[in-house]
Amino acid sequence: MKKYLIIGLLLGVFFPKAQSSDSLKIGNKVTFSAYAELFYTYDFNEPNNHLRQNFLYSYNRHNELNLNLGLIKANYQSDNLRANIALMGGTYAQDNMAAEQGALRYINEANIGIKISKNKNLWIDAGIMPSHIGWESAIGKDNINLTRSFAAENSPYFETGAKISYTSDNGKWFLSGLVLNGWQRIAKVEGNQSISFGHQVTYKPNDKVTLNSSSFIGNDKTKNEKRMRYFHDLYGSFQLTDQFSALLGFDVGAEQKLKGSEQYNIWYSPNVQMKYQFDNKWALAGRLEYYNDKNGVIISTGTPNGFQTFGYSLNVDYAIFKNVVFRTEARGFTSKDAIFVKNDGLKQGNFFITTSLAAWF
Repeated sequence: MKKYLIIGLLLGVFFPKAQSSDSLKIGNKVTFSAYAELFYTYDFNEPNNHLRQNFLYSYNRHNELNLNLGLIKANYQSDNLRANIALMGGTYAQDNMAAEQGALRYINEANIGIKISKNKNLWIDAGIMPSHIGWESAIGKDNINLTRSFAAENSPYFETGAKISYTSDNGKWFLSGLVLNGWQRIAKVEGNQSISFGHQVTYKPNDKVTLNSSSFIGNDKTKNEKRMRYFHDLYGSFQLTDQFSALLGFDVGAEQKLKGSEQYNIWYSPNVQMKYQFDNKWALAGRLEYYNDKNGVIISTGTPNGFQTFGYSLNVDYAIFKNVVFRTEARGFTSKDAIFVKNDGLKQGNFFITTSLAAWF
């Protein structure tokens, strides 16, 4: 990280148009940015190998100080062309990219976009991109809660493919259609010959309300095991007062039980998040959520009732500087079956405390 800070300072000397802000802007077209988030989690079930739940992919280490995500990004933006390249490391990258090949595991973004209309905001983008699904991202500082929800952890964080997108002249509507390699994939599963599709519609009637609908349709298994998956993500974000905001989300998915079957396994997850901003330093946020995947499509438990789990959390945030934030969160799970390992047995509950320190420029 020190090396990139030094590079940034040198660029600021040799490029007089570089601007001082939350990112480093070179001229009018190129912007460099970086993000790093350290964390410590204490899980009261005390897993011996320090690896926590297999359905969590962020902050998933017990009783050790670690890097959740370190990210360095370059962005190019002109009137008709845009591009992003971002490299990453940390436990988030290690856990989310485990199925990818070699150096692909370190790529967070690599995409190029071309504007195809002179008069309208109409673009085609292709490459490795952030997911069009969900209300949370891998960048912790941008989310209401410190840790990610069940819904975010078990739907795509990223995707690879191409999309066409349109933003209305007044900025209230965003529409896109996507062709994808699969469900959170860079490289396809060996033996998979399917193409996946998605859509996104976002409506912002004013600065205080955002409504979003996103979908995924495709098969993420081999040709011989082909099972169609249909998934929809719906959420609304509301700035209710100057200090109080809320988010309501609901994900639902269906996948064929067998190849060619007319029967489907269903899973769903409702989510409520709330935040109160006391001042420019302190904030308090909470979350209530539920994830029902009794047939183990996304989260397999091998138990009679599968994964049917409630979650709750409360976090306190303190902004040390405008680009440095310290967060602490207490979070608990309660499941219908005993699925959480403790010592040599299984429990229906799990409780843990996480702290994080994030910085960016």
